[in-house]
Order: sequence, then structure tokens, then C-alpha cells
Amino acid sequence: MKRIAALKNVVLLRYLAASALALGVDIGAFLALLALGVPGAAAAAAGYTAGIAAHWLLSSRAVFQQGVAVRGPERTRQKAMFVGSALFGLALTTAIVGTGEALGSDPRLAKLLAIAASFTATWLLREKVIFRPQDTAAGHAS
Repeated sequence: MKRIAALKNVVLLRYLAASALALGVDIGAFLALLALGVPGAAAAAAGYTAGIAAHWLLSSRAVFQQGVAVRGPERTRQKAMFVGSALFGLALTTAIVGTGEALGSDPRLAKLLAIAASFTATWLLREKVIFRPQDTAAGHAS
């Protein structure tokens, strides 16, 4: 049991690192778009979308490699589920930033709340549903 708990912590640490890198892509795009005058919710959505591709690459290669399906229909299904989890996070992010902005809050502060909410939701979906090793054949990311 201790070994399983230790492995989960390692996966969580790798997921945190992958999320931090993807967040860098997200925040960089978000701040650049805000500087260009794009409304907060749209900038948040675009930034989050840019981070999705970075996160898939990092998650499938460095975080959940044991649960990545081999090429074929199962891999396509897994990618679709990953994008679905990202779109859920995107909707959550956009709603939080949009609501914060509508209430007169600085969109950067609302984005911080959105980061925490989206991270938690997508981690749970990915760890418990999308990359469960027992549901996929052993294989390597492509």
C-alpha cells in the first residue's frame, strides 16, 4: 500500500510539473492577448486552448505513460476524452473569469481562481478516468 501511495505522489508531482509548463503557455497567451485589448474571457479561453496541446504532449509522454493506449481506436478515444477534460476545464475557466469580470473583478485575479478549479477538475478526470492503466494496453505515446 505504501508503494502505491508513493507512486501516486510521483505521478501527481509529474502532473504538477506538466501543468506548470502548460500553464506557462496558457498565461503567456492570456497576458499577451489582454495587452492587445482582447476581453478577459476570450483571452482566458484562447490561452487555455493553447495550453491544451502542450498538456497532452506532456501528460501522455511524461505523466501517465503507463496508461497511454497503443495506436488505434483506443488511443483516438483516449485523446478525445483528454480533449473533453480540457474543454471542461476551458468552460470552467471561461465561466470563472467571465463571472469575475462581470462582477468588476480584475480578470487576472479571477484567472487565479480558475487555475485552481480547472487543475483540480482535470487532474481527477485524467487520473481516475482517462489514463487508468487497467483500461488501456501497454504502449508508448506518439
